[in-house]
Formats: sequence, structure tokens, C-alpha cells
Amino acid sequence: MNSARTTRRSAAGAAPRGPRGRLHRLLLAAAAALALALAAGAPAAAYAPVGIVHTEKVEAGPYTVTVGFSEWPLRALQSLDFTFAPEGGIAHKSGTLTIDGPGLDDEDRTSSLARHPRKLDVWGLDVQALPEAGKWDFTFALDGHAGPARGTLRDVAVLDQPGPPLAVSWTLCAIPPVGMLAYLAAGWRRNNPAAKLSTLSEQRPRPVHDLSRS
Repeated sequence: MNSARTTRRSAAGAAPRGPRGRLHRLLLAAAAALALALAAGAPAAAYAPVGIVHTEKVEAGPYTVTVGFSEWPLRALQSLDFTFAPEGGIAHKSGTLTIDGPGLDDEDRTSSLARHPRKLDVWGLDVQALPEAGKWDFTFALDGHAGPARGTLRDVAVLDQPGPPLAVSWTLCAIPPVGMLAYLAAGWRRNNPAAKLSTLSEQRPRPVHDLSRS
């Protein structure tokens, strides 16, 4: 008896066999693979390297600054990285950057030069976009071992934004939900559920009174 009970318990505790068991193992393997992929991909996305495809030189007095762009040519509303690398490194140097161009608010024009969050050995701007096409100027006011100085990278051409204009894009995106709402409204008016409920309530049988008790 004891051996039979032990055999039943071990059989009950074993992993399910057949198609259900294989499906269970496949789901566990897929979940484990997904977890590993997410764990490996998150740091890579957070610390993706800055790919510079074009550079320009700026002479700010005794300082030479290399301006790097992760996209070229530049386009309005296109996100990209900017890097600003002074010759000799950024140690013992400080300064500000002033950007002049169409459509930029006054409070967004001047900012302190800070390390690029994904390229800490240079200054930079992380995933920025210029609002409008036109000519743009980048002015550097630097201070370091050779004293204060200024220099400007002038007339950087920014082309029109890629794809259709923003108003057209929003209009195209709004068509499906607006059409769905119109379809639902037409169906609601055609079926008129409120009228049907009213008709059903009127057709409900009335209770019959027992005249013998009265």
C-alpha cells in the first residue's frame, strides 16, 4: 500500500506530459528568453553611443571647438545629438552656448555648456531638434587658461522637416478615429436602442389580479 501511494504521489508531482506539457515548457522558455533580451537591451539603449556623421570647426579666440552632428544635413524637427569638443579637452574650461535661428524662444537660446550624457568627455546636447528651417548660428563664449573668448559657427543650413507638413500629418492621423466615431454615431441612430427599450417596457405583461380575493 505504501509503495502504491508513493508511486501515485510521484506521478502526480511530475511535470505534465503530452501536448500540454510541451506547451508549458515552450511558454517558460519564451518567457526566459524575453526576460534575458530585455535585461540585455535596456543598458544598451540607455548608453547608446553617439554617432557623429559630420563636424564643423569654430575658432573662439585661442580655442578651437569641433562641433559634431549625429545627422546631416540638418532638418527641422529632426532629433539629433550635438557635441562640442574644444581642443585640449573640457578640463578647466567653461562657457555658454547661444543658438540663434527662426522659431526659437528667447529663454531657449542661451545655456551653459555641459557634458553630453552619453559622451562625457565633451560638451553636448542630447537628442535636440531645431523647430524651423532656415539659417542657424551657434555662438560659443568660452573661458579657460587663455582667458575669455567668443566664436560663432554661422549660417548652418537647416532644411524643411522630413515627410509631410505637421498639420497634414495630424489631419491624416485624425481621420481613422473621426471616421470610427461617425460610424458608431450612425449605427446608434439607426438602431435607436432607447426607443427599443421604451417599446419593450410598454410590451411588458401587466400583473393579473385575482378577482376571487377581492
